[in-house]
Amino acid sequence: MCCEADTLRRAYEDPVLLRDNRVLQNLLQTEDRYQPSPTYFACVQTDIKPNMREMVAQWMLEVCEEQQCEEEVFPLSMNYLDRFLSVLDLPRTRLQLLGAVCMFLASKLKETNPLSAEKLVIYTDSSITLEELMDMELLVLNKLKWDLSADCKFINYPPSMIAAGSVGAAAHGLRMDIGHSLLLSLHKILNIDIDCLKSCQDQIEQTLSSNLSYVAQTPETMATKIDHHQSHRVHREGQPTTPTDVQDIVF
Repeated sequence: MCCEADTLRRAYEDPVLLRDNRVLQNLLQTEDRYQPSPTYFACVQTDIKPNMREMVAQWMLEVCEEQQCEEEVFPLSMNYLDRFLSVLDLPRTRLQLLGAVCMFLASKLKETNPLSAEKLVIYTDSSITLEELMDMELLVLNKLKWDLSADCKFINYPPSMIAAGSVGAAAHGLRMDIGHSLLLSLHKILNIDIDCLKSCQDQIEQTLSSNLSYVAQTPETMATKIDHHQSHRVHREGQPTTPTDVQDIVF
């Protein structure tokens, strides 16, 4: 029977989450599965080069912007792409196919109305087929072990370091005089190198500073920048097509 209460009932503290160290240790052990290898160009890939990844990433960003995807779709799709390239050597002729599949999967996870396979084929100027897209989707899922829920922000840092850096940045922003002692405590808890932790904290603070300064701009200035950016976008029949340099990577 449901009875109305006169006082507000609040959630109680869960002793398992707050007092059992196994929770933290399990999180630290599982976060590595979402981290792409930073050396896969040298250790795994024999045909794909960093500039090729950059060209495909730019094309993927244009597609996501044109389709007004949720903001997490693009970075999440790049996480899939890097994780896949960290474990399997891929010829350059299939790199754009991989990028299309990664957007396909990320939009399925984050969008109410995900990108359609047919639309992605059109965005590649029909350089891939629906059958290739579907076959590649299964291969990517297999190599990622069907684990698609990744923390895609600050991709070079594990989630634990981002969390620790955020705590340090918050303390610094509040002018709390506990900087070094806080870093030492976080180092002991997470076993993260202090220099790496400080570097992550500095990057978080720089990102916050640049974003806040951008938001502080006048609406007129921001509108001018948006119009200038849109005027330089390349369109064909209302859709961004495959840039010439993306096609060039197959040669």
